[in-house]
Amino acid sequence: MAKAYVLINSEIGGEQEVVEQLKELPEVVEVSVVYGVYDVIVKLEAETMETLKELITSKVRHLNKVRSTMTMIASSD
Repeated sequence: MAKAYVLINSEIGGEQEVVEQLKELPEVVEVSVVYGVYDVIVKLEAETMETLKELITSKVRHLNKVRSTMTMIASSD
């Protein structure tokens, strides 16, 4: 199973909307609003690395109110 943490910058005031959209994705394990440089952190899991990459590039980055992302791929257990 491929895992990643994605840090998200949202438009001002858009954090909760981003969180609600992320909760609709079945690959989302956990999502939280955070304070600091980024606004939201999400943990994702997918069957393959290719599926995970596709999820991040075609879904997460295109969510309404998402300005930018930084992805950290987790090493296998």
